[in-house]
Amino acid sequence: MTAIKFRGKMKPYTRKAIREISERHGFRRADSLGQNFLVDRNIIEKIIDAAELTKETLVIEIGPGMGALTQIAAETAGKVIAVEIDRHLIPVLDEVVGHLDNVEIINEDILKTDINELIELEKKNFADAGRNIEKVVILGNLPYYITTPIIMGILEREIKMDTMVIMMQKEVAERIVATPGGKTYGALSIACQFFCETDYVTTVPRTVFQPQPKVDSAVLKLNRRERLPWEIGAGGRELFFEVVRAGFNRRRKTLLNALTALNIDKTELKRILESARVEPSRRAETLSIQEFANIANAIGIQREL
Repeated sequence: MTAIKFRGKMKPYTRKAIREISERHGFRRADSLGQNFLVDRNIIEKIIDAAELTKETLVIEIGPGMGALTQIAAETAGKVIAVEIDRHLIPVLDEVVGHLDNVEIINEDILKTDINELIELEKKNFADAGRNIEKVVILGNLPYYITTPIIMGILEREIKMDTMVIMMQKEVAERIVATPGGKTYGALSIACQFFCETDYVTTVPRTVFQPQPKVDSAVLKLNRRERLPWEIGAGGRELFFEVVRAGFNRRRKTLLNALTALNIDKTELKRILESARVEPSRRAETLSIQEFANIANAIGIQREL
């Protein structure tokens, strides 16, 4: 992992600036990386406001692009570590944020980056300087095609962050914050809400990007729960998520039919659902997180007999 320090100054908030920077560096955006650059400072400020940054905040930014969010985050954060996969953007970032002493750029794939290692190293650096990191915030305009792997990677790997303020495709954002009973409520909703309190910050129209994508985006704020409120018993999280996946893989089926994928016969499954106080005729999309936990707990107890 190679950290790179930069020198320079630029503000890429307009289409004209993005065009000029691209021409100056011979930069061509890669469709395969889902590169759409935000050109509305108001949206950037909404992201920063939602993040509630202070000089005791460490920011991990995913995909800084041309550094528009990086630059403004650095005005209030103690340190910004921006992880950019595209090596062709490194000279651009040199020009845009090179003059900022509290910005560090890492040219690496976020899915392969040991974020916890970065956090621990920076905590040591702060401590050596007589300072403390009180909060770790992840920021980013996530590429549409890998939004879910990035979010789930952060949650499942138990990255030591406090808050995520991230932009993504509006449809995915709506799924994450969905509540039981709707068509958008699913396994992704439960996975994110299991670990975090979720908040829909704002809708971002497609017109404020260069180039313009085909769909609108949204900004979400995810605060990691200090203590999980769910009662998870025998079988633990693994069994819980196994039940969730089984329920939503056949979401049009009743639970009595969908959960047979867990290799439990219907007679036994009916007893399990009744002991969990869940009607067998219900569908997965109507269940709360705790109701899924109740089913998993009942299955876990049965398997231990």
